[in-house]
Amino acid sequence: MNLESAFIILFVIAMVVAISVRRLRLPYTVGLVLAGLLLGSAHLFPAPELNKSLLFAIFLPGLIFEAAFHLDFQDLWRNRVTITSLAFPGVVASTALTALALAPVARALDFLPGFTWRHALVFGALISATDPVAVLALFRTLNVPRRLSLLLEGESLLNDGTGIVFFTLSLSIFAGAGVTAWGLGIEFLTVVGMGAAIGVAVGLVVSTILRHLDDPMIEVSLTTIAAYGSFVLADQLNYSGVIATVAAGILCGNYGARTGMAPSTRAAAETFWEFVAFALNSVVFLLIGIEVPISDLRASWLPILAAYLIVTLVRGVLVFVVWRIVGLTRERFSGRWGMALTWGGLRGALPMVLALGLPWDFPLREQIISITFGVVILSILGHGLTMAPLLKVLGIVRGGNERAAYDLLRGELQGAAAALEELDRLERLHSLAPRSLEQLRGDYQQRVDRVREEIGKLAVEQDDLHSEDIYQARLHLLLVEKNRVVDAHRRGLLSPSVNDRLLADIDARILQLESTGADGAPEPEQKPA
Repeated sequence: MNLESAFIILFVIAMVVAISVRRLRLPYTVGLVLAGLLLGSAHLFPAPELNKSLLFAIFLPGLIFEAAFHLDFQDLWRNRVTITSLAFPGVVASTALTALALAPVARALDFLPGFTWRHALVFGALISATDPVAVLALFRTLNVPRRLSLLLEGESLLNDGTGIVFFTLSLSIFAGAGVTAWGLGIEFLTVVGMGAAIGVAVGLVVSTILRHLDDPMIEVSLTTIAAYGSFVLADQLNYSGVIATVAAGILCGNYGARTGMAPSTRAAAETFWEFVAFALNSVVFLLIGIEVPISDLRASWLPILAAYLIVTLVRGVLVFVVWRIVGLTRERFSGRWGMALTWGGLRGALPMVLALGLPWDFPLREQIISITFGVVILSILGHGLTMAPLLKVLGIVRGGNERAAYDLLRGELQGAAAALEELDRLERLHSLAPRSLEQLRGDYQQRVDRVREEIGKLAVEQDDLHSEDIYQARLHLLLVEKNRVVDAHRRGLLSPSVNDRLLADIDARILQLESTGADGAPEPEQKPA
């Protein structure tokens, strides 16, 4: 089976999983990994190997650019201390703490003979960075506060590049190369700094070109070149491709798209990248499950469990330290958010690819790969299945009771309104006696009045329900406007120029609604949780 056929089959399976998890109420990423595990155990068809070249050439640039493209630079800047603390020194500290904890545990339990602190350092480097693919896919399925989502997204996008750099450096240390703290610092700043510079340069060039074009297809294609071109260019020069793509994405999304794209073109670009992210996420999580050999996990359950507990504990310690540090600044957040940040530190495809990229003659290579795969699976399945309940217990997102009661009342109101419409139709057909009609109409009208009163009380008591209702209604009305304009143009009632102007105006209002909230006014600065 060729590569193209395998990807088509994987995408079909992903769509089946997407439909199924809606009924089962499972996180989409969890369903994909479980499906991948089943496919891998059954050996139904030869799937592509999830290696470094595949991840770097296809998946990572697109996923990272899409996330960075939608990030607001001002929000990132307001939370720069928290994000950079977790993404840069946090990864270094996580690598060191994981190595310091895992090496003595391995010796004490004797589950990995010959496992030294150098092995633990390599493992700590490849497992410490939270994976943006896993984090973004999970949090977009949950209605978490905007700032909390921003903290995890920003950290995961930046620490990915940090993790790759320190993994390379840890291999040099393992090989006995003369590496000093000063040398490590210079190497890190060079790789990350030059990667960022390349991303900024590519983003500026693309943004400048966008300002001189008015062709949606070409403009969307240029963003694709920015995503993959910045990654490839930096990677070929041995700098951080991840950081380059992040920089290019933020610049294109915050400068290029806003100053160089018409509203309708920007809407098309955002739709395109949302689909790209969905498609890439679907395939990569299936491949994660397929890649994991269940028999190896069973044989290495003890070191996997020990490593998972250490990695999770270290994550909690680091978040606690950052929480205490930023507690003295305007970026402070609550301890409940700290727990969510700890549990949200998922590991995904990147650690698996780094582990598979270990040299073939690396001591204990197979054992380290098995441990890495096990930690990733525990992270995605365990945290993915428990994240939503945890956020509800912590009070970060509303529990389902208010939402369910609100939806139940709205459904009841729609049913009663439909019944009243049917009574009007029966009256026009003279199907019922006037007295019967009036009695039935009175009964249903009382029901409508009662439900409306209950909805009003619930919406007042739960401001977030009211706000969400207004937002969805505004968005629905704008889409109705857009559909009516498109239909009028198709029937020849509007000239092409008028049609374009009207659609551009509607797209601009949709973008404004999505960026400013339900009331059409800019959202106030997020208060500390």
